[in-house]
Amino acid sequence: MTQAPAMLSAMYVYPVKSLAGISVSSRRVDERGLELDRRWMVVDKDNKFLTQRQVPRLALISVSLAKDQLVLNAPGTGRIEIPSRPMGKARVSVQVWKDEVQALPADSDVSNWISDYLGKQSNLVYMPDDSNRYVHASFAVNRDRFGFADAFPFLILSEGSLDELNRRLEKALPVNRFRPNLVFSGCEPFAEDGWKEIQIGQIAFRVAKPCSRCATTTVDQSTAESGKEPLKTLSTFRKKDGDVYFGQNAIHRNPGTLSVGEAVEILEGRLVLKPTS
Repeated sequence: MTQAPAMLSAMYVYPVKSLAGISVSSRRVDERGLELDRRWMVVDKDNKFLTQRQVPRLALISVSLAKDQLVLNAPGTGRIEIPSRPMGKARVSVQVWKDEVQALPADSDVSNWISDYLGKQSNLVYMPDDSNRYVHASFAVNRDRFGFADAFPFLILSEGSLDELNRRLEKALPVNRFRPNLVFSGCEPFAEDGWKEIQIGQIAFRVAKPCSRCATTTVDQSTAESGKEPLKTLSTFRKKDGDVYFGQNAIHRNPGTLSVGEAVEILEGRLVLKPTS
């Protein structure tokens, strides 16, 4: 009996880096990845990026999409609306990891809103279309661009991998702990480790490298409380050279539209060397 192909079972976009994600059933993919994915970012008073690694409470800010607007809602601080693609303001240089990127700062009312919530001077910044950030040359093919994500346009993960991790945990974790863009059903645990080139509907992807996981995965996305899991358990069977890996980073080859329910065609595989414990 022929096994059914893997399928795109869920898709998430994160308009603001490290804030809550949004589940979508269909989404346009532009040059940088899912449309609006991580085009906004929270920065401190020195215009350096802030994430849940330093500020777990960012997880509690919900994001929703309205026509030409992002609606942010933070506990105790209320909601605020910002244009999804602002224009025409003086630019500032912001830092995300080792990259310096030109960005547009949000208005003072937004700065006051996020500063009140975090209890320290902060703001939101937007990456305009003509501001460039490139995938590292070790993995890029055509000077691939992306937004404020850590290093790649896409993070992919299979349901089988999460199921296998949850089988080993005392308390199962939801997929939002891992902040993937694309989730797949119908494949074995860690099948994505063996993918090199895949096709989903109109769009081809290069699966670039395993994703090393950080402290953000230990933050409960509904309470902002931190613990030891899942890194403690992942380190027992997904650790290599001091890093813990879960999911894969991917780069798309072309724009188009992705829709949940589309089949995943494996165009080329790779030899998988399992991480050692």
